[in-house]
Amino acid sequence: MPEGPTIVILKEEVAAFEGRTVVRVAGNSTQDIQRMRGREILAIRSWGKHFLLEFSDFSLRVHLMLYGSYRINERREAAPRLSLQFAGGDELNFYACSVKFIEQPLDEVYDWSADVMNAHWDPKLARRKLKQMPQALVADALLDQEVFAGVGNIIKNEALHRIRVHPESQIGALPPRKLGDLIAQAHDFSLDFYRWKKAYELKRHLQVHGKTHCPRDGARLSFRKQLGRYKRRAFFCPLCQWLYPPAQDIAG
Repeated sequence: MPEGPTIVILKEEVAAFEGRTVVRVAGNSTQDIQRMRGREILAIRSWGKHFLLEFSDFSLRVHLMLYGSYRINERREAAPRLSLQFAGGDELNFYACSVKFIEQPLDEVYDWSADVMNAHWDPKLARRKLKQMPQALVADALLDQEVFAGVGNIIKNEALHRIRVHPESQIGALPPRKLGDLIAQAHDFSLDFYRWKKAYELKRHLQVHGKTHCPRDGARLSFRKQLGRYKRRAFFCPLCQWLYPPAQDIAG
C-alpha cells in the first residue's frame, strides 16, 4: 500500500494539472465521475494516504489501497478506474484504487495536524492521542491514521527498529522518552522515506522490512505475517528491540 510520502510525491508530480480544466472523463468507477467533466481543478492536496483533487464545490479523494497505481500522460493495458483528460492530450490515470467524492470543504473533513508529511504536523497532539490508548500495541498505534496519517507498514517496521522497540509493546508501557522517540521517528522516517523514494534508492536504505538479519547485531529477524489489530506484516529483531511489559507485569 502506498504510504504518505509516496502520495506527496504523486501530488508534486501532478502539480501542473492544478488550474486546468478536465475535458474528458472515463473509467470503470461506479461513482458519478462525469461530474468532473468541464470543471477546473482548483487545488491538489494530500492527507496521509489520500490524494485529493479540489473543485469549486466538491473534491475527489483517491486511495490507492493495496495494489493501486497511477500513470501521468501514459496508460497501462488494464482499464483505469479513473481517467482525467485535458487539452493537448495530457491525462491522469488511476488503476485498482478507491474513488470517492467529498462534498464538504476539505478543511472541515481533514485534520492536517495529524498528517506526518504536512507542515502543520503536531507531535504534541499525537502524544495526547496516544495517551488515550495505553493498551494499544505500538505496531497498531503507528498504523492508526487518526494519530499518524500517512504512516504505513514500511515506516512502522523501520521506525520501531530505529528506536529499538518491539512491535508488541503496549503504548502505556513505554517510558516517556521512548514514547517521544516513537512520535519523532514516525515523522522523521517518513521524511527520509520521501527523500529516498524521490532518489529511487528507498530499498537500499531499509534495515528490517523485507530483510532476514538485523544490521545492528546480526540476529535473524523475527517475521509475523499478521501482527496486531491491522494484521500487517512485521519484521523486527528479537535481540535489540525491547518488549516493554505492562506495569502490572513488572509489578508481578
